[in-house]
Amino acid sequence: MNSAEAGAQSTISARAASLDRYWNSNIRIMVVLLMIWAAAGLGCGVLIADWLNLFTIPGTGFPLGFWFAQQASIAVFVLLILVYCILMNRLDRKHHRELVALDAGVSLPVESAPEMDTP
Repeated sequence: MNSAEAGAQSTISARAASLDRYWNSNIRIMVVLLMIWAAAGLGCGVLIADWLNLFTIPGTGFPLGFWFAQQASIAVFVLLILVYCILMNRLDRKHHRELVALDAGVSLPVESAPEMDTP
């Protein structure tokens, strides 16, 4: 294998590693957000609704468990969509910068790879 073939193979493996990091970060974000949604929707709306019904929303008299089951789980879902969009835009920008650097022949250290902190 000559040096050109070795360089091309190195670029391909670096792009594959970058893509793996991207998808691992994407899956981690989705799992965390889905767990939050399950806790809000199922946990507050069904599992602990009786305990939440001991409290009322000030000024309305509605039991808190009823409110979570009817309104809050939907509001949490919409907010999680917004959070997902923001986190994925950030991850996409980092991944794009890494691919541009790979195409330019600049090798990024592993520390500057596009990893996302979980929310």
